[in-house]
Amino acid sequence: MNCEKARNISIVQALGKLGYFPQRETKKEAWFLSPFRSETQASFKVSKSKNKWYDFGIGKGGNTIDLIVRLKNYSVKETLLFLSASTNNSFSFQQHQNNDESKTSYSIKKVKSLDNPALLNYLEIRKINLIVAKKYCQEVYYKINNKSYFAIAFENDLGGFEIRNKYFKGGLKSKATTHLKNESNVLLVFEGFIDFLSLLTLNEEKFQKFDHLILNSLSFVDSKLKLLTNYKEIELYLDNDKAGKKASKKIQKKFNFSKDKSQSYSGYKDLNEFLKDKDKKVY
Repeated sequence: MNCEKARNISIVQALGKLGYFPQRETKKEAWFLSPFRSETQASFKVSKSKNKWYDFGIGKGGNTIDLIVRLKNYSVKETLLFLSASTNNSFSFQQHQNNDESKTSYSIKKVKSLDNPALLNYLEIRKINLIVAKKYCQEVYYKINNKSYFAIAFENDLGGFEIRNKYFKGGLKSKATTHLKNESNVLLVFEGFIDFLSLLTLNEEKFQKFDHLILNSLSFVDSKLKLLTNYKEIELYLDNDKAGKKASKKIQKKFNFSKDKSQSYSGYKDLNEFLKDKDKKVY
């Protein structure tokens, strides 16, 4: 994958594959809730003819490469590797098209308690305690371009959902963080809800009493720094990759009392990979 090919990947299609769908759409443009922050009114515009995006909330825009760099906190090289891997796997990005074929629409048909055998089996494969999962998750049935799907649904603070199944990782409706409050002055921070469930699976009795912040995207780190000032202790359970380490360092620079707990699953990409491999306790 080179820069020219990457820039030609449809931004609307790329966002859809990452779980972001238009709030309104015409033949020439699509408007999204910003993937970079919590909002209820769409301020993120994609020009289909130019294949460019612009976020009016931050006054910045660009092409497909710029989007992934900012959204995933990647370098350009890492972005090209990500897009290359994505085109060879389940993402199957389409090249930019200036016609109605690039239009994506979705609708949520039903949200219910988590009991679908296929979804429970997916969680069991990831070694997640099902009692814990049912406490914090639901299952959602939805359509994308008239095709029906179902997935595990984890609700965020704006009523949107982070969704997971064996084949897809993304989101529906509004994109936002999830702040779970237990009247504690200790906050545990996670990149995604699977890692949150993984920690509770490892030791629910110890960790459920604290407050939890599930970012649902590292792009929300900056917007949540003010919230972190409300706590006396902060524990960071982010991924052991470049993006996760960068986010942890940013938080630690601002809050020197925060602790990077990724050392407790050193050698693994994230908490869930640690959980799947061995039956250990995170300290």
